[in-house]
Amino acid sequence: MSSPDEIGASPASKEKLRKLGLARQDDLVLHLPLRYEDETRVTPIAGVPAGVPVQIEAGVVDVSVQFRPRRQLAVLRPRRQLAVHVRDASGELVLRFLNFYGSQIKQLEAARDDGRRLRIFGEIRHGFLGAEMVHPRYRPAGDEDVLPSALTPIYPTAAGVSQAALRKLIARAVSGADLGELLDESWCRKHALDGFGGAVRLLHAPPPDVPEAALQLRTHPAWRRIKFDELLAQQLSLRRAYMARRQKGAPLMRPGGHLVQQLLAALPFALTAAQRRVAAEIAADLLQPYPMQRLLQGDVGSGKTVVAALAACQAIESGYQAAFMAPTEILAEQHYLKLRAWLEPLGVSVARLSGSLKKSAKQAAQRHAAGSAQFVVGTHALIQDGVGFARLGLAIVDEQHRFGVAQRLELRRKGTKDARPPHQLMMSATPIPRTLAMSYYADLDVSVLDELPPGRTPIKTKLVSDARRDEVIARIRGAVATGRQAYWVCPLIEESEKRQLQTALDTHATLSEELGDLRIGLVHGRLKGHEKAAAMAAFAAGETDVLVATTVIEVGVDVPNASLMVVEHAERFGLSQLHQLRGRIGRGEHGSVCVLLYQQPLSETARDRLKIIFENTDGFEIARQDLRLRGPGEFVGSRQSGVPLLRYADLEADADLVELAREMAEHLLCNDPGAAEKHLRRWLGNREQLLKA
Repeated sequence: MSSPDEIGASPASKEKLRKLGLARQDDLVLHLPLRYEDETRVTPIAGVPAGVPVQIEAGVVDVSVQFRPRRQLAVLRPRRQLAVHVRDASGELVLRFLNFYGSQIKQLEAARDDGRRLRIFGEIRHGFLGAEMVHPRYRPAGDEDVLPSALTPIYPTAAGVSQAALRKLIARAVSGADLGELLDESWCRKHALDGFGGAVRLLHAPPPDVPEAALQLRTHPAWRRIKFDELLAQQLSLRRAYMARRQKGAPLMRPGGHLVQQLLAALPFALTAAQRRVAAEIAADLLQPYPMQRLLQGDVGSGKTVVAALAACQAIESGYQAAFMAPTEILAEQHYLKLRAWLEPLGVSVARLSGSLKKSAKQAAQRHAAGSAQFVVGTHALIQDGVGFARLGLAIVDEQHRFGVAQRLELRRKGTKDARPPHQLMMSATPIPRTLAMSYYADLDVSVLDELPPGRTPIKTKLVSDARRDEVIARIRGAVATGRQAYWVCPLIEESEKRQLQTALDTHATLSEELGDLRIGLVHGRLKGHEKAAAMAAFAAGETDVLVATTVIEVGVDVPNASLMVVEHAERFGLSQLHQLRGRIGRGEHGSVCVLLYQQPLSETARDRLKIIFENTDGFEIARQDLRLRGPGEFVGSRQSGVPLLRYADLEADADLVELAREMAEHLLCNDPGAAEKHLRRWLGNREQLLKA
């Protein structure tokens, strides 16, 4: 016996519907239209405006197959077209079909011979031969055919699922599903939220007097309710995950003591107020009996690494190990060298584990991690089979958006002892706009480093056309003459047939020739680990004047003497990447310049990106603008695999609803968990995933 929630369709159709995410009646109810067509009225042919979809009703006057020549490979070849002349009381029109079948011709000829009228929907255009519709939709119109009373919805669909079939299934689901109100009606009225059932019915079958622009732009009050409910489902799911994690035990940490104070005293700089505040938040988390799950975000150069080191000291003093996972070999190496320099003089054993280590060195590092190592720094190698930790208490993940949910979860599993997972600190140098943090990261506690350490020199950004390349090369020579160093960043390693971009290899050869008296280095992703490390070490030591690189140097590289950066084909980079790259300079006492070389012609999006990066240095403002341009995907990254995605709400336009949904989620979870459960079941069904990483 089938479930009342089951979609009434054949097994083959169900499989196609599942590809659209439609497995239950509630899925169909919440599968809302992309747009609408107005079939509620018939427009006379003579009164139809060009370029506007309309419905006409006309009789067939003539059906003919025409041969139109078309040029193909410099040879004129005939092309068959079906031309159907139709007429109503006001005028005449040609329906033109470039693809057609013999049965279609017979059907139209029969309509002509029987004097049957057609109801036709499409856009009229005025061409050389008069008014015509190309590939309109049509069907026979009987005398008793009643015009629909609502706009016709056009749904997102997939191959093998017709609009007509989808409309029938959705109409049946809307009439049979429970659309009862789950929220307090007076609260909804207070916040200008329509009733759920009314909003759903209107969006699936809006009356013709509803402003079509409000439907299309999703500003209609019915859309506002749907977007709120979607955000509420996301908030409920994430906050439940947050609360579920708090039910688990965690390694018990002592307050930061002697080791923390030793590190603070040994640092050659004082912490900023923001670093002290965030370090205190993390220290307090580590004292709790449940696992910390905190996202530490801060702009490029805000000093996240030292905050992580202080947290590690607290874990180490409490008898636990700390692990630090970075997404690239170069970044892991940079962190290892910095953390070892800070902590080994204090008696802390720091180990490195990466995929590029030779087998014997890797095995030794694995034994060290499983035994006496107190702090282990590495890449994905930390989560490989064969790697175990003796007593992992704190897992730190740098540039967390570059790791998938499963990868972060695997690192935490490495330390789970007696069902007590380690505390987890995730860090990101890609500032996350507030609405995004409240939405996709609602299951985490978030700390923000909103202050740069003193002494960071402002970076000037210059936009330069590729036609002025020689001037840029001359500028590099001038910078090196004053004792400074420069980066030259390229987007690809080798030439692509699709994108004729300057490559790192070619640029290195060109600069070596044009700047023959300078020392030109090269680093890219295809080099072996030790080769990358050697190239970076030479640049950091001042043995290389100019480093040609791909985006492997995007994060973590710290060379105070580098004061000039050239980014090749800057129009090809995202805003986050450009901001990260720019942050590699301005780390010393010298004035720094970032030159963004671009190639004409620029697309409108590329022009917008370059304008934003030119006008802004604040990473949070750049992130806000990036969210407006590109949506949340860039920030969320692979985290999406465990987070309910938003189909209807727009985080920029609907920021007020994010706040409202967050407030209601907390209320329901505390005061009406039954309603929370029903809401989640309506929106997510069995797809709700408690986020574990």
